Amino acid sequence: MNHAAIKRSVKEIAEHVRATVHGDGRIEVTGVSSIASASPGDLVFVEDEKNLRLALQSPAAAVIAGAFAAGNTASKPLILSSQPRLAFARAAQFFSASSKREPGIHPSAVVHPSARLGKDAVVGEHVVIGESVVIGEATRIGAASVIGSGVRLGRHCQLYPNVTIYPGAQLGDRVIVHAGAVLGSDGFGYVRDKDTGRYEKFPQIGRLEIEDDVEIGANTTIDRGALEITRIACGTKIDNLVHIGHNCQIGEDVVIAAQTGFSGSIVVENNVVLGGQVGVGEHARICEGVMLGGQGGVLPKKILRGKGVAFWGTPAQPLRQYLKQLAAVARLAKK
Repeated sequence: MNHAAIKRSVKEIAEHVRATVHGDGRIEVTGVSSIASASPGDLVFVEDEKNLRLALQSPAAAVIAGAFAAGNTASKPLILSSQPRLAFARAAQFFSASSKREPGIHPSAVVHPSARLGKDAVVGEHVVIGESVVIGEATRIGAASVIGSGVRLGRHCQLYPNVTIYPGAQLGDRVIVHAGAVLGSDGFGYVRDKDTGRYEKFPQIGRLEIEDDVEIGANTTIDRGALEITRIACGTKIDNLVHIGHNCQIGEDVVIAAQTGFSGSIVVENNVVLGGQVGVGEHARICEGVMLGGQGGVLPKKILRGKGVAFWGTPAQPLRQYLKQLAAVARLAKK
């Protein structure tokens, strides 16, 4: 991934990613790449010694590596980090942050006069920004996005095209929202009339609050609270095609993989990891540090406990117990 107009010295990159340089720190780098697709000027990374030789033989200008490379007498400069993959990710962000479009409002955008846009904000083509919206500095809003009245966006957010944010939602700083996401829509709440058998809408007048450093995948939907607040806490990462129902409380640094679905009023505590296609019933609680494997199912009002414990299956149970049951079923089938 080369950015021809951007050049960073190895020394600059090392300082940015909080690593040390082994070799010539004046060498200039123009982008990041995998080892297989590296071009002259690229930065690559390795996490083990066996791949270091391949990286050094590639056309890349410099290599991020771990302490195992400290004694290497390489012709290329090395950036030494205790976490090479993390250092590489930070280096990639360093380059992408330097290649953003110029701030300003596209002539085709519709911005309500009462909206307040921070310094260096970017508003793309055909964006609609409603009444009393507040947008923080250096936040970027992609083409055809709709920002409802009273929405507050923090600083340095990135909204990709066709994002819809319903009125009253609040997003913190450095939030990333990918294309097609819908934030703050009505929850799926109805009351049935016993006399007629018909369903009538229960009020969906709560709010959605998304805290700092959250990332939300493409075509994900998050409902606002019915009467209260749906909250996504700091640092949580949500994949594509995820649905989070009304009144859910998602903790800090939670990871939610694609096609996961949450009913209403679910609590997910900090540092939980959920695999793809997980389903969680209403009023369930997933406690801190739990890991739930793909297609796992949590029944309504169920509580999953155990920091670092992996759960699997439907209904979800500790992995060891689940595997024992599978083995027992297999033995029965043989009989």
